[in-house]
Amino acid sequence: MHLLTKLILSSALATQLVACVPAVIGGAAAGGAMASDRRTSGIFLEDENIELKAVKKMETNLGEYSHVNVTSYNRNVLLTGEVPDDAKKALAESLLGEIPNIRQVTNEITVEPKTSLSTRSNDTYITSKIKTMFVTENRFPANLVKIVTENSVVYLMGLVTKEEAEAAVDIARNTSGVTKVVKVFEYIN
Repeated sequence: MHLLTKLILSSALATQLVACVPAVIGGAAAGGAMASDRRTSGIFLEDENIELKAVKKMETNLGEYSHVNVTSYNRNVLLTGEVPDDAKKALAESLLGEIPNIRQVTNEITVEPKTSLSTRSNDTYITSKIKTMFVTENRFPANLVKIVTENSVVYLMGLVTKEEAEAAVDIARNTSGVTKVVKVFEYIN
């Protein structure tokens, strides 16, 4: 094989390998998240799929005066956010009936005006403080509990033991800025 032919083939191969690096790294990151989770990889991906479909339905059907978040954990769906009336709250829940594989729905949507950007930023801050405390206090594996904060109310989800749930609730309840903690856990032995 001529040197020029080898260089052309090497260059072509190198460009193909470089394109694979983000996919491999991204796959490893997702795999790492799944490996440290009590859900199977199939359920993990199903939860992602449920959330994507549900969010699309909420955006399409509820209108600009609604703000609804969808969180799926082990195919148990938590709805949080704000809608302008009871009819929109009921509609949000009924839209989930069109999505297969959902086991249970917890509808915590409130009927009130949408929260402001500053309120949502504060919710993100509260969630980050709780996650940090989970790691710092090291009372259970921090990645076992999903935290959702909406208007300073903290919702905790996950496949946990009673002891892990109690520790998570204790930490969340004692975090500044939290007004209420709601358990949406699924308990294991």
